[in-house]
Amino acid sequence: MNEQSTAYWLLHVRLETGYRYEDDVVIGTETGLFHVKIENGAFSEIRPADALPDTLLPTRDMNGDLMLPSFRDMHIHLDKTYYGGPWKAPSRPAHGIFSRIEEEERLLPELLPTAKERAEGLLDLLLRYGSTHIRSHCNVDPVVGLRNLEATLQAVEGYKEKAFVEIVAFPQHGLLRSQSVSLVRDALRNGAALVGGLDPTTVDENMEKSLNTVMELAVEANAGIDLHLHESSHVGLNTFKRVADLTEEAGWNGRVTLSHALAFADVSPSEVDEVAIRLADLGISVTSSVPLGRTIPIPQLHRRGVDISLGQDSIMDHWSPFGKGDNLDKAGTLAERFHMSDERSLGQALGFITGGVTPLDQNGRYAWPNVGDAADAVIVEASCSAEAVARRSRRRAVLFKGKPVYESC
Repeated sequence: MNEQSTAYWLLHVRLETGYRYEDDVVIGTETGLFHVKIENGAFSEIRPADALPDTLLPTRDMNGDLMLPSFRDMHIHLDKTYYGGPWKAPSRPAHGIFSRIEEEERLLPELLPTAKERAEGLLDLLLRYGSTHIRSHCNVDPVVGLRNLEATLQAVEGYKEKAFVEIVAFPQHGLLRSQSVSLVRDALRNGAALVGGLDPTTVDENMEKSLNTVMELAVEANAGIDLHLHESSHVGLNTFKRVADLTEEAGWNGRVTLSHALAFADVSPSEVDEVAIRLADLGISVTSSVPLGRTIPIPQLHRRGVDISLGQDSIMDHWSPFGKGDNLDKAGTLAERFHMSDERSLGQALGFITGGVTPLDQNGRYAWPNVGDAADAVIVEASCSAEAVARRSRRRAVLFKGKPVYESC
């Protein structure tokens, strides 16, 4: 297939067409084979496989492999990783966030000379596993200033035809604690798209001032917000409530994300419901890395209307030696963690890594792809979404705006 072609056909693509029922219970997923035309970055025609196109356009036979919406990794740190270098585990167990911050003050300058190359390595890894929409938090602090941001932007520039990457100006050492307000402002003027923040009570020691400053920066730059929130129990829950108040006051609906939001794992279901309904009403989303030891109640939040996304977070860095770069694996871990083992639940779990897009809707109606949709897709060796999630199926090809950005051998 000529990657420079503006139009081509994918032949014998497997698409989901509905659920198979027995006594009103979903027992399987119906699929069919189709030919899909891609033109100018979008799906322009979808026809049954018995209607072979008479065309001089390039073609690529998918041999019955399944096409899914491409994935989104909505929380990763491209700027600080050991990935791409020799294996290295964290030098010591974490003893709270402050010990890791202290470690970073020494480590970040050491990593800076190879930051661009390692970010590129992580981008390649994410693409290989099907993520073409990526949100990266990038350290902005007095230790490295904007140098991590500069290195990350240089890396991202080389991938602008392969993925959409947005960067959060992240004051890892505390927005107030490290006096990084002016640095975050400069970062927003120099390529960062969102304002970050961190544990306003325990790290910045002033929830009200910290959150107000974040919102002021966001309004000033007309930027979104994505906050790291690890605080526990009602300390964290109070932060969520105050973020909601500030979002409503500023009219920042749909532009705020709570990353981790670990306090949801500590409070009662009724308290989760109360805050979740408020977040959903304001379009405040939640991103989770699905930590095994302290998993927030993602299905409950989702049922209450909260937009949930998943991310890799750390990949082999001084915080954690783990991380695969595979968000389909994250969806599978989520399904296992919450016993989502039936056909419908597994298939719908895909929505947590695709921005809510699934081939079938909750009622089993055809939902994707449609003519006119952006041709952002992953071809996997699976019979249906449920199998892909449960088995973490092998990726065969990844498309971004219709262009192949990864193809397996």
